[in-house]
Amino acid sequence: MKQKQQQVLQIAIDGPAGAGKSTVAKLVAKQLNLFYVDTGAMYRAITYKVLINQVQFEDELNVSQIAKTAEVVLDHTDEGTVWCDGENVTQVIRSPEISRAVSTVAAYAGVRERLVELQRREAERGGVVMDGRDIGTHVLPEASLKIFLTASQQERANRRWRELVKAGKNVVFEEVAQDMRKRDRQDTEREVSPLEPAQDAVILDTTGLSVEETAAKIVALTQEAGR
Repeated sequence: MKQKQQQVLQIAIDGPAGAGKSTVAKLVAKQLNLFYVDTGAMYRAITYKVLINQVQFEDELNVSQIAKTAEVVLDHTDEGTVWCDGENVTQVIRSPEISRAVSTVAAYAGVRERLVELQRREAERGGVVMDGRDIGTHVLPEASLKIFLTASQQERANRRWRELVKAGKNVVFEEVAQDMRKRDRQDTEREVSPLEPAQDAVILDTTGLSVEETAAKIVALTQEAGR
């Protein structure tokens, strides 16, 4: 007689830029001893690949072709190194130039098809916390717990600006805020997998909350559900 297979814990965290998804997801994964998958970094890696190949971001056909052959791998044995076709792109993919273009690249059906394939491959490796913009709705629709993180646009822009300054980037706050408003429009209005909460997602507003407080709420939700 076949034994019932134990359900693997999968936590999907979606939300707009600057909501704190990556930082919170990393902490939740650490506290629950799960595998963290930074899907935003994967889209940024493809955007970087397009940039260095000198392909116009608006050239959907060639952008999708680059994505189709790209291999993006997340190394979870260290500090989250991101590899794209053998190159360590961890730092370079966080530049303002990549931030401005990533939503354009991510909107293409060919790019999303390839990245979903790679993201699901990561999830097959065991229990995961995966963050992005369509994880609960498209990538992992059967996830054990779905969270939609949000925050005021002002706070999200502040967070991203501080992150860039800390990384040594010389950026003006208003430019960061403008880029974020543009990304919000692109993410919510795109035809393929637009940004929206899954029907069964828990909406969590992180305005005024620390990373630790937000992570604690998600861990509590996991425990309340008996997972």
